[in-house]
Amino acid sequence: METDKIIVIIAGLAGVAFTYFFFLRKREKEVSVTDEIDIKVSGGYSPEVISIPLGKTTKINFLRTDPTDCLSEVVLGEFKIRKELPLNQKVTVEITPQRVGEFGYSCSMNMYHGKIIVK
Repeated sequence: METDKIIVIIAGLAGVAFTYFFFLRKREKEVSVTDEIDIKVSGGYSPEVISIPLGKTTKINFLRTDPTDCLSEVVLGEFKIRKELPLNQKVTVEITPQRVGEFGYSCSMNMYHGKIIVK
């Protein structure tokens, strides 16, 4: 095999590896919550993944600083909660999970997502 072909193959494999590690392998940082947590809503949710204890009421405070219409509402489907998030106002959602598992939440258009892990 010629040297230029070997270089192209190596560069292609390096590009695939870079794409996988940079874009596709998303590391979710899980934040443990005991009583209350503030989630910033700006281009998504931060923190995106939270863990809460089973059977204990937890307050989740959403503060939307992004004027995007999509983020103007948060939907916690498993908990049957849908709340408007006015710009620059804290909105508190209280949940008391009754079973262990992972429960997603999203914006009203289902474009931005977060996750609640109940332990």
